[in-house]
Amino acid sequence: MTAGPGTLLGPSDVRELAAALGLRPTKQRGQNFVIDANTVRRIVRAADIGEDDAVVEVGPGLGSLTLALLDGAGHVTAVEIDDVLAAALPATIAARLPARAGRFALVHEDAMRVTALPGPPPDALVANLPYNVAVPVLLHMLATFPSIRRGLIMVQSEVADRLAAAPGSKVYGVPSVKTAWYAEARRAGSIGRSVFWPAPNVDSGLVALVRRDPPPTTASRADVFAVVDAAFAQRRKTLRSALAGWAGSPAAAEAACAAAGVPSGARGEALSVADFARLAEHRPVRNAPSAGGS
Repeated sequence: MTAGPGTLLGPSDVRELAAALGLRPTKQRGQNFVIDANTVRRIVRAADIGEDDAVVEVGPGLGSLTLALLDGAGHVTAVEIDDVLAAALPATIAARLPARAGRFALVHEDAMRVTALPGPPPDALVANLPYNVAVPVLLHMLATFPSIRRGLIMVQSEVADRLAAAPGSKVYGVPSVKTAWYAEARRAGSIGRSVFWPAPNVDSGLVALVRRDPPPTTASRADVFAVVDAAFAQRRKTLRSALAGWAGSPAAAEAACAAAGVPSGARGEALSVADFARLAEHRPVRNAPSAGGS
């Protein structure tokens, strides 16, 4: 990174920008702005961002991480839902990093609804994701933009643990399995509360992601995710019971488990994404309702 003094945002810069915009961070949108330049430098380094990378950032806020990314990447596209923040960000980029402004694009939209991005296809996702929507946003971006080969996201520490959890872990669950469908996830560090304004009530964690192919299966992603949701809807139940609704009956669930080579007495937290894919292949075929006239 080559950003010199005055390029990245410090605590007073963030507060001054917010004051000028009449902005009060809201919990509804999980707005906790990074005020520490060293933290955003650390994130860019950990993400291994270089001149050949096209980065997509979700929730850029006032631009703390955006500036650090733009200083090192070939192109940055930021997706921002907030009207005030979206309107202000291009001016911040132009004022603080004018030589790189042509490599920046803004998409003023809900990240959960984005289906196309300007500029080169993104190969990296780097973002400080709002705590309340971190998992669905991550899964949407990975599903919608297969060009994303790696990522580094900052999320609530508890969410970071879940995303990176392996089968058998107490925190292994739906986010763990669905993320594993797209990528290998691992914890890549911790972030304290003091680097944010306002300071959140929880610590944050970094999660590194590397895209991989989903397990080979004849089942669709939707079918696999359906059995994952069913298995964890009642965590304490064995698969025979938890999958009864999904399969049609406890006996049918037991038969599906046997066909997939999965113990019906196990719980969802013991299964890998490949196990769930095999289960999805063996979902019993429901009898279609007979057609009839009135």
